Amino acid sequence: MTTDPWGRVDDDGTVYVRTSEGERVVGSWQAGAPEEALAFFKRKYESLLTEVELLEKRLATTDLSAAQALASVQKLRDAVTEAKAVGDLDSLARRLDVLTERVEQRRIEQKQAQEEARAQAREIKERIVAEAERVAEETTHWKTGGERMRQLIDEWKAAPRADRATEQALWKRMSAARNAFSKRRKAYFAGLDEQREQVREVKERIVAEAEAIADSTDWGPTAGRYRELMQQWKSAGRADRATEDALWERFKSAQDRFFTARNAVFAERDAELRGNAEIKEKLLEEAREALLPVTDPREARVRLRDFQERWEEAGPAPRDVRDRLEGAFRRIEEAVRRAEEQEWQRTNPEARARAEATIAQLRDSIETLEKQLADAREAGDERRASQAQESLDARRAWLAEAERALAEMS
Repeated sequence: MTTDPWGRVDDDGTVYVRTSEGERVVGSWQAGAPEEALAFFKRKYESLLTEVELLEKRLATTDLSAAQALASVQKLRDAVTEAKAVGDLDSLARRLDVLTERVEQRRIEQKQAQEEARAQAREIKERIVAEAERVAEETTHWKTGGERMRQLIDEWKAAPRADRATEQALWKRMSAARNAFSKRRKAYFAGLDEQREQVREVKERIVAEAEAIADSTDWGPTAGRYRELMQQWKSAGRADRATEDALWERFKSAQDRFFTARNAVFAERDAELRGNAEIKEKLLEEAREALLPVTDPREARVRLRDFQERWEEAGPAPRDVRDRLEGAFRRIEEAVRRAEEQEWQRTNPEARARAEATIAQLRDSIETLEKQLADAREAGDERRASQAQESLDARRAWLAEAERALAEMS
């Protein structure tokens, strides 16, 4: 009889394996020496050992699912239990027990991950559905709203799946939101067609009146009426594009006809007023030389009255230079007025008295603050000293400004 730590070969060729439950027959060997029999059945054990090691490695290094891993463990366990092999089968069984525990832990982890993934998918799709419902209920920008609704459908399709019941409930809301948006959009455009027809009628009336007054020579009131019609046109809204363009062309044509005729008449009138403009140009030069800069406000006022009378006598200027000339003359008038005000302020006894009182008050305040600063420094109170210094600096600046103002009155 030939023996081994894990098995033996009986004299009749029967091969046994030793386990914790005792010996059991694993085969017989008649073709050679007993040692060869043990080597043959040891190789079968080593094959099982390799399979167990491979499964351990797969479980440690891959994301093998718990269900697949459990099936593989059970298959190996059955193979070890019925193994026709010689070796430490109990050790293999214990290693399979450890693998079973690991697989169970993986099953728990994978189930938890699956639940978390479904919860995350539910949150993602609830957000998508909520936005779709908001778009369906609130948006009035139909083009961007439609594009966003299509994007949300694509986001839904690309998002991970939640559990079946949640998917069905959320898709029902998503579909309802999409249908609600489509109904609102259709209703809006149906109402828009009706509104555009109303706008067309309003603008037809505006155009008819514009064409009726196009040949008027009552320049002022008619120009005002065209401005009113333009305002009505803008506030009326828009018809469909083709109608809008055609009506605008008619309105603009009538308006251009009126203003072209008016401009021609005004141009003729302006030509007659060029002489007045030349007179006013010369008056401006003369007034600037005589009055600016203002050194004697009283004399400047007297001389200004003479220029004002001559300015009025010159008559109106053409429209293209009227604003420039009038603006330049007003600036001369304003310079004289400011000089008079400054002179009055300078010689006003009440203003001087107020300035002197302010200076006296500031000096008293500075004297008090200087004493407070000295006391604070002597007492070592840095915070109170800093506050006193800030107040003192401010009042010294105010005093300097007040003294400058008083000096200007002198």
